[in-house]
Amino acid sequence: MGDFVRVEINDGIATIRLERPPMNALNTQVQEGLRAAAAQTGADPEVRAVIVYGGEKVFAAGADIKEMADMSYVDMSARAAHLSSAFDAIARIPKPVVAAITGYALGGGCELALACDWRVVADDAKLGQPEIKLGIIPGAGGTQRLARLVGPARAKDLIFSGRMVDAEEALRIGLADRVVPAAEVYDAAVALVGPYVNGPAQALRAAKLAVDGGLELDLASGLAWESQLFAGLFATEDKREGMTAFVEKRKPDFTGR
Repeated sequence: MGDFVRVEINDGIATIRLERPPMNALNTQVQEGLRAAAAQTGADPEVRAVIVYGGEKVFAAGADIKEMADMSYVDMSARAAHLSSAFDAIARIPKPVVAAITGYALGGGCELALACDWRVVADDAKLGQPEIKLGIIPGAGGTQRLARLVGPARAKDLIFSGRMVDAEEALRIGLADRVVPAAEVYDAAVALVGPYVNGPAQALRAAKLAVDGGLELDLASGLAWESQLFAGLFATEDKREGMTAFVEKRKPDFTGR
């Protein structure tokens, strides 16, 4: 994962931690570190949930502008898909994923947060897509995931203006899911995903695939996709355990199989 991205695993929760001070600028090394971390945490059966965390001071203040400043169209056309797919790797982790946001989540940092299932945000944090102020647009999912999350009109407001939003506005428009004091962000993220550690891992995976995949389909195709995933879960041990426990009026003991 390189020098700037580290994975820590504790009690079934993996923390993908950005470590490129002072602002966790998302250069090529960080992007590829995120890709590797997504592959590791997605494949590890001991990992049941994931937190993406930039530390106590800042989540990620954006891409490394110095790295991009001298790039030409030809240069970026060769790199852009790799940038987008690195963040997409986070979005495709087949487990619950939460971004724990302190300080700033701007540009690529906001796009990384958007790739997660939820966002726990410090009450003094700032989020936004300021790329327009550099004469460009978001290029790692910002125009697509933000519009799907907060609606096209609000997404256009943020992307066209490049303005930052505070935690209160982020919560109001749906960009944040929980707002807590800065010192409590990581613990709140753990609390959010903690209940899934002992949950039915295959059903959680299917639920994420159904929701995320269905957003790309028309309703009829989405319903067919849901039906396939639903039926597939009848081959799992957790389905048998869950239904048996219901009949026996006890708490299920899921194994993730």
